[in-house]
Amino acid sequence: MRLNKFLREAGITSRRKADELIRAGRVRVNGEVALEPWREVDPARDTVEVDGRRVRLPRGKHYLKFYKPRGVTSTLSDPHAERTLAHYIPKGLSLVPAGRLDRDSEGLMILTDDGDLVYRLTHPSFEVPKRYRVVLDRCVAKADLERLVGGIELEDGPFLPDRVRRLGPREVELVIHEGRKREIRRAFRELGYEVVRLVRVAMGPVQLGDMRPGEMRPLSREELRALGVMPTDRDKGA
Repeated sequence: MRLNKFLREAGITSRRKADELIRAGRVRVNGEVALEPWREVDPARDTVEVDGRRVRLPRGKHYLKFYKPRGVTSTLSDPHAERTLAHYIPKGLSLVPAGRLDRDSEGLMILTDDGDLVYRLTHPSFEVPKRYRVVLDRCVAKADLERLVGGIELEDGPFLPDRVRRLGPREVELVIHEGRKREIRRAFRELGYEVVRLVRVAMGPVQLGDMRPGEMRPLSREELRALGVMPTDRDKGA
């Protein structure tokens, strides 16, 4: 198995980030610094360490969905954050989030130690749809909804939702497959609105449903299959 894939399978990080860790000299194999992401390792025989800490492949993978509350930073470690995902992940699990939500947003996140699934959910080439419920500071005009459908030009490129639907006078549902920083908030600001509340209610086939902020649940077998994961009895997600 290639070293970067090993780190991804171990739930340490994405494959791209694994390449960066390796090239930065932070990964050792059998006590020696490994600088080639494509280096072959034997998980049964070789000792792999990141920043001096032993890394092992999980015996069974874990698949959880989490309702990230507002005010929580969606990283595992941030010295400037009051609260991160690490406050909610059960002890003993090395899980990573498949994508992020900004600190002021809330809703569905998927946490797992399956690096392949993280890659499929986050890489732009897979175009995984994400559905959001947006509450605005005032009633939204029909003309502005039509502008959203046609796309809003932002400084880092156009914001073009896959679907736009009015849910109420101040509430809109959006489906997008991108993940640029605060793009929904920036798009509505271009139209003259402020986002009061932003909730991610679905990622691909996985729904937030009736979950409450701070709640974490294993993904069901049906959800795993819908994500293209074939669960085994060892996997903790059903």
